[in-house]
Amino acid sequence: MIHPSGNLYVVKVFLVDIKMVNFGKRLIQDQVQEWKEYYINYKLMKKRVKQYVQQTPADGKHRQQVLKEFSRILDEQIEKVVLFMLDQQGWLASRLEKLGEEHAILSEQQDNSRISELQEAYRAVGHDLVKLLKFVDMNATGIRKILKKFDKHFDYRFTNYYVSTRSNHPYSQLQQVFKHVGIGAVVGALSRNLAFLQDCEGSSSSIYDHPSAVLKDPVIDLINASVDKLTHATSFLQFLGQHALIVQEDRPCATDDRVDDQRYHFMSLLLNLANTFLYMMNTYIIVPTADDYSLYLGAAATVCGVIIGSMAVAQVFSSVYFSAWSNKSYFKPLLFSSIMLLLGNLLYASAYDLSSLAVLIIGRLLCGLGSARAVNRRYISDCVPLKIRMKASAGFVSASALGMACGPALAGLLQTKFRIHSLTFNQNTLPGWVMALAWLIYLIWLWISFQEPVLDSEGNHFPQGSHVVGQLENAFVQPLLSCESKNDEEVDLDYDGSEEASEKSHEPASSIASAYRLLTPSVKVQLLIYFMLKYAMEILLAESSVITTFYFSWSTSSVAIFLAVLGLTVLPVNAIVGSYLTNIFEDRQILLSSEIMLLIGVILSFRVTEPYSAPQYVCSALLTFVSAEVLEGVNLSLLSRVMSSRLTRGTFNGGLLSTEAGTLARVLADGTITFAGYLGEDKLLNVTLLPSLLICIVSIAATLLTFNTLF
Repeated sequence: MIHPSGNLYVVKVFLVDIKMVNFGKRLIQDQVQEWKEYYINYKLMKKRVKQYVQQTPADGKHRQQVLKEFSRILDEQIEKVVLFMLDQQGWLASRLEKLGEEHAILSEQQDNSRISELQEAYRAVGHDLVKLLKFVDMNATGIRKILKKFDKHFDYRFTNYYVSTRSNHPYSQLQQVFKHVGIGAVVGALSRNLAFLQDCEGSSSSIYDHPSAVLKDPVIDLINASVDKLTHATSFLQFLGQHALIVQEDRPCATDDRVDDQRYHFMSLLLNLANTFLYMMNTYIIVPTADDYSLYLGAAATVCGVIIGSMAVAQVFSSVYFSAWSNKSYFKPLLFSSIMLLLGNLLYASAYDLSSLAVLIIGRLLCGLGSARAVNRRYISDCVPLKIRMKASAGFVSASALGMACGPALAGLLQTKFRIHSLTFNQNTLPGWVMALAWLIYLIWLWISFQEPVLDSEGNHFPQGSHVVGQLENAFVQPLLSCESKNDEEVDLDYDGSEEASEKSHEPASSIASAYRLLTPSVKVQLLIYFMLKYAMEILLAESSVITTFYFSWSTSSVAIFLAVLGLTVLPVNAIVGSYLTNIFEDRQILLSSEIMLLIGVILSFRVTEPYSAPQYVCSALLTFVSAEVLEGVNLSLLSRVMSSRLTRGTFNGGLLSTEAGTLARVLADGTITFAGYLGEDKLLNVTLLPSLLICIVSIAATLLTFNTLF
C-alpha cells in the first residue's frame, strides 16, 4: 500500500531510521570499505571506557594508570589515521605530478581535443580528495566523541589534559587530524591547472596573479567547503548567518529546492526583515528622551529604566507564544505583532497629554507583546531555500543592527514642538507618533503583500533549521569537525548499552525545562556569556541619557548622535571579526579576549576621580560596546555549533533560549538602573556598573573552566 503522501512518507521513515543509528554503527556503515583498517577503532575505545568505569577504584594512583593507558590507545589510533592520511596525500601528489606531465605535453601540442579529458582527470583527483576529507571528518568526529564519553563517565577532565598536551606539541599528530596539513598544496595544484585548462587559448595569467578571482568549478567548490569546515574558516556572510542562530546545511539537493520553492516568497521574506528592523528601531528610539519624558510625568529621571525595560518584560512572555504560534502560521502572528506595536506607540505618545506614567508604561508593554523576532527567525529557517538561507540570516542580523542605530539617530532629528488640536508633538512624543505611523504603513503592506507559506499534508511546518529531505544531509554529510550530529552524541552517551535509541530521544524539546536539560556545560556557559554581554550593553545604553546629562550637560541631540555612532559600529566590527579574526584565531580565543576587553571597558567606566570627564566616558563606553558586539557574534557563532540538534526545532529552540537569556538580562539591567536611582544620580554610574563587573568576572571564570571543551 502506498501512503497518501507518497515519497515524502518514505523519506521521513528513512530519516528516522538513520537518526536512530548511533555513531559506532554509522562509522561502520559510512566508511570506505577498502580503507576500513585505517579508521579509528571506536568500538574498542568505547569498551575500554566501560571497563574503566566498572573496574577502576577512585584513588589517584589508578586514575593515573587509566589516563596513561587510554592516552596510549588514543595515540596509537590517531597515529594510524595520520600515517594513512600522509600516504594518501602522497598518492594524490604523484597523480598530480603525472597529470602535470601530460598537461605540459598538451600545452606544447595545442591539442584542444584532449582538454576535456585532462579536466576530468583533475576532477577525479579532486573527488578523491573530498573522499579523504570525509575520512578525516569521520575519524575526527570519533576522537571528539570518545573524549566526551570519557569525560562523561569520570569526574576529571581527560579532554583538557589530552588536547592541551597533544595539540601544542611540535610533533602533534592531533593537529594533523584537526588541521588541513598538506591539503592546501593539493587544492592549489588542482585550482591552478583547472583554471588554465578553462582558458583554451592558454593565457599567461594564473590564479596567483589574481588572488581575488574565484575558480568556478564544482569539485573546487566542494573541496573548499570541506577545507573551510576543517579549519573553521569563515566569512562575513557566514559569521552573520551563525549570529542569527539559524542552522545551515552544507548543500541543498534538488528535492529540497522543490519543497522550498513552494514555501518561499521574496516579499514575505522582505516583510519579515522589515519587521525586525522596525522593532529594533522601536526599542531604541526612546532611549535619548526617556529620562526627559519621565521627568515631565513627575517621576525621577532614572525611571527611564522601567520605561525602557517594560518592553523587554513583555518580550519574555511574547517570545514563547510567538514561537509556538509560528508552528501553524506566520501571517497571523505578524499581523498581531503589528497591531500591538501600533497601539503601544499610540499610547506611548498619548501619555504626554494624559499626564499618565501608567499609560506610557502600558504602551511600552504592548510594544513588547508585539515582539515577533521568534517568528522572523523561524520564517527564515523554515521557508527560505538553502541556497539563499545564509544571506537571509545575515539580513536578519543586519536589519537588527541597522534598526538599533537608526532608532537613536531618528530621535535626534525629532527635536521640534507643535500642537495639532489637543495633541502635543515634541521630542518626547514624536518617537511614538512616528513609530505608530511606520507600523500602520507596515500593517497595510503586510495585509496586501504577505503570502502564507504552504503547509505539509499534516498541517505542520517542516522542522526548524532544515527540511525533511534536507535533514538526510545531516545523516551523511556532516560538517567537518566542529558540527557533528548532536543526535549521535546524545545517543552514544546516553544509550551505551543499546545500539539504537528511541525516536523520542530525537524529538524537539517540549518545554523550557526539557530544553534546559539538553544544555551541556559548554552551552550553559555560552548562554551565561550572552546574558552578561546583554546586561552590560543595556546598562550602557539605557542610562546613557541620564549619565551624560548629569555629568556633561549633553543635549538630547548629542545623546542621540552618541548612541547612533555606537550602533553603527555593529556591522563594521562584525565584518572585521567574520572576515579576518575568525580565520586567524580560534573562536574560543576571540571569545575569551573579548570578555577580558569588556571587563577592562567596564572598569574604565567607573567614576573614581573628580571631575568625571566626557573623554573617559566615551572611550570606555566605546570599548565596552565594541567588545560586547565582538563577543556577541563569536558567542552565537559558537552556540550555533555546540547546541544540540534537538534545540534547532520546535517551539523551545536554541533561538528562543538565547532570546530569553538576553531579554532577561535587559529586564534586570533596566531594573537595576531604576533601583540605583533611589540612591541618587551621583551614585547611579558606579552602582549600576558593579553588577556588570561581577557578572563579567564570573563569565570569564566559567569560560576558562570550559575552554578546552570548545575545540
